[in-house]
Amino acid sequence: MAKKQALIIIDIQNDYFEGGKNPLINPEAATDKAVQLKDAFKEQQLPVIYIQHIDHTEGAPLFEAGTNGIEIHEKFNVQSDDIIIEKQYPNSFLGTTLQDTLKEQGVEQLVITGMMTHMCIDSTTRAAAELGYQPILVEDTTATCDLEYNGETVDAKNVQTAYISALSNFASVTTTSEFLTK
Repeated sequence: MAKKQALIIIDIQNDYFEGGKNPLINPEAATDKAVQLKDAFKEQQLPVIYIQHIDHTEGAPLFEAGTNGIEIHEKFNVQSDDIIIEKQYPNSFLGTTLQDTLKEQGVEQLVITGMMTHMCIDSTTRAAAELGYQPILVEDTTATCDLEYNGETVDAKNVQTAYISALSNFASVTTTSEFLTK
């Protein structure tokens, strides 16, 4: 028997898009794919859970409470009855109601989408695996940015490849088209 799945949409918020505080590389393409998954889950009446990072520190560098940057991207057309869980840490389980919500919904497996691949997607995917949710990571629904370390720049494509590769040890990695045709 198939496991009951939930779609987790992590931090696809305005601050990661053009005009935001930390625009990523190609967030629009990832968002379009994530919306396809959201529509498929809604059609099958499976849970869709939005994770929204909000920093309540005045002058926060990202996702400052009360700013447009915290809003979930308009392409999702979030409704008043949608499940939205606020978080303050990269791990979507830490200090949130996510695990309780999943238990209430009878969810056994997570399908993970969102931003940034090297932070919140990484942390949440690993935590989901540790908690027994056998996560599925839909790689083309995630986005990241260039990173700098020790005077060197690692371009977003290499960051994405490295993190998806590492996460394949904790999750089944797929694409939107592969997932939707299963």
